[in-house]
Amino acid sequence: MEKEVLDFVREKSRELIASPTCCGEAKSAAQAWLDAVGTDREAGETQKYIAELEADIMPIDKLIEFAGSDAGIRCFGSEKASNIVAHAQEIKAAGAKYCDCPACSLAEAILKKRDLLR
Repeated sequence: MEKEVLDFVREKSRELIASPTCCGEAKSAAQAWLDAVGTDREAGETQKYIAELEADIMPIDKLIEFAGSDAGIRCFGSEKASNIVAHAQEIKAAGAKYCDCPACSLAEAILKKRDLLR
């Protein structure tokens, strides 16, 4: 793996771990990957990390669907859910494929490098 790619993914992984919108599983996968870099566990942890990011990143249509649902309203509250739906529809119209919260934005940036990590 190129040093530039490795440095980029390390930086984004640290940011992901610090992100308030990142789930525990993704934080654990990021830390396990960081701990494995340069060891014989790196390839396996890379695969696990990529799989976790792929599972966790929120497609924009699913965000709109969830935030607009009864479950989304219970989770966020009516006003915030409505604001999330409006924002998500706006960024979707501008071409977004995923949620733009900090964790999803970082996951997307890392996943854009996935072919260079393998």
